[in-house]
This record gives sequence, structure tokens and C-alpha cells, in this order.
Amino acid sequence: MKRTKGIEENLEETRIVRKDFLVILFLLFNALSWFYMMHVIVNTVLSDLNATYEQNFIIWAVYSMAIIGSSVAGSILSKELPRLNFIYVWMILGAVVSLMPAAFGILTVTHVLLLAILFGISFGLGMPSCLAYFSDHTRVENRGRRSGVTLAITNLTAPLFAVALSISNLQVNSIIFAAWRATGLIIFFLKPEEQSNLENRRNGSFISVLHNRSFVLYFIAWLMFCLVDSFEWPVLRSFFGEFHYSIFILGPLIASFSALITGVLSDHVGRKRMVLYGFVALGIAYAVISLFPHVSFSWYSYLVIDSIATGILWVSFILIIWGDLSQPGTREEYYVIGETPYFLSDIIQLLSAPLVLIPASSTFSLASLFLFLAVLPLLYAPETLPEKKIELRRLRKYVEAARKVKEKHKEKDAKG
Repeated sequence: MKRTKGIEENLEETRIVRKDFLVILFLLFNALSWFYMMHVIVNTVLSDLNATYEQNFIIWAVYSMAIIGSSVAGSILSKELPRLNFIYVWMILGAVVSLMPAAFGILTVTHVLLLAILFGISFGLGMPSCLAYFSDHTRVENRGRRSGVTLAITNLTAPLFAVALSISNLQVNSIIFAAWRATGLIIFFLKPEEQSNLENRRNGSFISVLHNRSFVLYFIAWLMFCLVDSFEWPVLRSFFGEFHYSIFILGPLIASFSALITGVLSDHVGRKRMVLYGFVALGIAYAVISLFPHVSFSWYSYLVIDSIATGILWVSFILIIWGDLSQPGTREEYYVIGETPYFLSDIIQLLSAPLVLIPASSTFSLASLFLFLAVLPLLYAPETLPEKKIELRRLRKYVEAARKVKEKHKEKDAKG
């Protein structure tokens, strides 16, 4: 009876954990896809207005700084409220702000600047809490797999949102935009249990994050990747010409499957090894394109290898590693600092526009060099997946292999 009761309790606990994860998966998917839709809307409006380089730079810079600044503010404000309540307010704010484009008649650059500020604030304010909530509801031994699933679903569905937004006018798009954001409130009815209390969350600080040697080593590598990727994209767009549309369309698809596989593998072999594979692959991609810049095979090789590496590094740094390095109740600060390089990518791309005048092969060679330098801090960084978890998985594999060998011997003996 006791054993039966224990099994039933374990099954019930597993069911609750799965339900909690599905709710949080939808919450994060809703937020990330909403961010993608914001980006598409701002970019489309700027294109329709034929904005100048200076106007583009100002708007994207303001947008990025609004996200980063509101993330800092949000991580501080979240310590004063229960996390779910804070996330509810954040989603309601996002739905309201999403309706703003419909309120304007004819959009001007000033209107777009105001929208960029509001969009940035409405996204950045609660994103650290959303990511921290995701990490709090994933165990370290399955965080990679669940992160891979989350990022793959988001990347694979992003083109569908782009198509939906392209077939309607701005007013209709803003209504769709708001309705999609409001669906995130479904967690109000299916909410998982809160796992970190206010007192624990008040103990976190940005200074303590920067004093974490492991975080700094991984952050340097992540920053180098974001810098190289952003600086090279305008050069690649000019160098490849029409072929860059293939990278834009096929790249996210390949990266999605790469993120999914990376998530699974990182739970078995560790995060550090996968990140190193990602940097090595990216270095190879740039080396190939710099050695054979006018060979079509090298272009397709770059497309595949770069997309695989991007998927590895995105899932590792956006969702997995900062959650591994932080503790429940103190994760917001890790995500605020850790995600900053990603949100600066639009500014970096605009700043790198003059690099188009430099020979492409030279910039590709420099990219390979900087990616090699990015690997150096990783050599001193520790593995974020506990060694016991890796050894336990190895032991399970060994026991399973031994069991199969034993069964084969029994079958041979029985036949003999």
C-alpha cells in the first residue's frame, strides 16, 4: 500500500511539473514572439517612411536603451511584488502599448520614436522576471532540453508572424499584436506555483553578479560573439547580395533545429563543451568564406555552419547558462546583464555600416581572429552543469549497456 501510494504521489508530482513547464513555455514563447513582432513593426514603418541613416540609428538606439534601462528598473521593481503579480501587470502593459500604432493616423518619425520608447519599456520591464521564472521552474539536469524546445518553437513560428503582419495594414497589425500579447494572461488561470519569495529576491544585486568569476568569463565570450555577429552582418549583406535572403530565410530554420539538438546534448555532455563547439564552428565558417570568397560552395557551407553555431550560442547564452550560474531568487540581475549584448546588436549593426567599404575578406579574417580570442576565457570557465549530473548520466548509460550485453549472453546460453 505504501509503495502504491508513493508511486501515485510521484506521478502526481510529475504531472504538476509538466503542467507548470507548459504554462511557462507558453509565457516565454508569447513574450519572445511578441518581441519579434515589435521588431518587425518598427522596421516596416521605418522602411515605409524612407528614414535616413541618422533617423534609423537614433530610433534603434533609443529602442535598445529603453529595453536595457527598463530591464534594470524591472529587476528592481520586481523585488517589491510577488513575481506573478508583476508579470500580470507587465503583460497588460504590453497589450495596451501594442494598440498604440492604431491610435495614430499618419505616422511620422516622431511617432515611431515614441513607439520605440514605449515598445522597449513594455518589453524590457518584465523580461528578466519572465526568464528567471523559466529558470526557477526547470531543473538544471533538464534545463538544456527545455530551453532548446522553447527557442526552437519560437524561431520556427517567427516567419509565420512576419507573414501575418505583412498582409495587413498597421492598424490591423496592432490589434493582432495586442491580442496575441493578451493571450499570455492565460497563466492567470493555469499559474504554476511561485518558487522564490520576496526576501530571497531582495538579496540579489548587480555588483554580486559582476563579482562572479564564472559569469564574467562566459559573459566576455558572449559579448565577443554579439560584437562579431553584429559587425559582420552589414558586410555579409553587401558581399552576398541576393544570396543574403537565403541566409535570412533558411538560417533561422537551421538554427532552430541546432538549438533543439544543442539543448538535449548540453544536458548530457555539459554546457561548456557545446559553447566551445559553437565558437569553433563559427570560426571555421568565417575561415572558409575568407579563403574561398567567390566559390558558391563556400557560401552554402557558411550558411549551414554559421546557422548551426548561432543556434548553439543563442540557446546556451539566452536561456541556459545564466540560469545555471544563478540561484532562485537572484536570477533577474544575471539575465539583465547577460542579455544586454543581444539587445545592443541593432546599434552595433548600424555603427558597422562603414565597414562595408573595407574588403570583405579582411573583415572575415578579423572575425575569425576575434572568435578565437573569445574562446580563451571559456578555457578558464567552469562547467555550469554539475559534474555529478554528467557522471550519473554516464553511469546510467554504462548500466544500460551492461544490461543489454548480459541479456545477449543469456540468449546465447539459452540457444546453446
